Amino acid sequence: MPEGPSIVILKEEAAAFAGRKVLRVSGNSKLDLERMRNRKILSLRSWGKHFLIEFDGFSVRIHFLLFGSYRINARKDASPRLSLGFAKGEELNFYACSVKFIEGALDAAYDWTADVMQPEWDAAQARRKLRLRPRTLAADALLDQDVFAGVGNIIKNEVLHRIRVHPESEIGALPPRKLGELVTQAREYSFDFYTWKKAFVLKKHYQVHTKTVCPRDGHLLTYRKHLGKAQRRAFFCEHCQRRYALEDAQTEMFE
Repeated sequence: MPEGPSIVILKEEAAAFAGRKVLRVSGNSKLDLERMRNRKILSLRSWGKHFLIEFDGFSVRIHFLLFGSYRINARKDASPRLSLGFAKGEELNFYACSVKFIEGALDAAYDWTADVMQPEWDAAQARRKLRLRPRTLAADALLDQDVFAGVGNIIKNEVLHRIRVHPESEIGALPPRKLGELVTQAREYSFDFYTWKKAFVLKKHYQVHTKTVCPRDGHLLTYRKHLGKAQRRAFFCEHCQRRYALEDAQTEMFE
């Protein structure tokens, strides 16, 4: 599943289509795709894992789910879910994705301050939201798109290793400094991800995701196929990533 930084890269790669008229529309989506024909694209935006094509009065939301992909001025040997054609034979093609119409203004539909890649990102708001989820596991909190729009499983695993926090730690048990690190690194690692992906070196920078040995202390990493409510893959070090639990924190208070 493409994470937020990958969607920002798509937005940049497709930027030249903003302001252009859609001349051809096709795809195996069950939506009324014809409403886009002869309409001008006002802007191309992103929010979290959503790629947004804005028209006057409505927008198209593309979500790539687990196996979605796209091609710009090229095609795959597969039927596109949505294909938009322009002058000079240029086109945008989207495959194996979710396509949805959003009526009205995008600013009314999205909270841009929740997207870790947006200039409007509000770290203080993220901390406030997390404090309302004391029993939530750190792994699930990072994947909560209402708090960290754009953060996916790779970023989750790498951020928790970077800040030395066990994925099964409870948010309410994290010391204020650790909670601050989690919020800060959710954004900072996302921008690192963006930089590395644009340079085609992202996987070279993985510290724990899909790895077997902790680069910090040499211990074997723990792998869980399904962890937390999100039931996503987790790679972490039991030795250097501390597990924080509310029961432990309360015991320490009364000792």
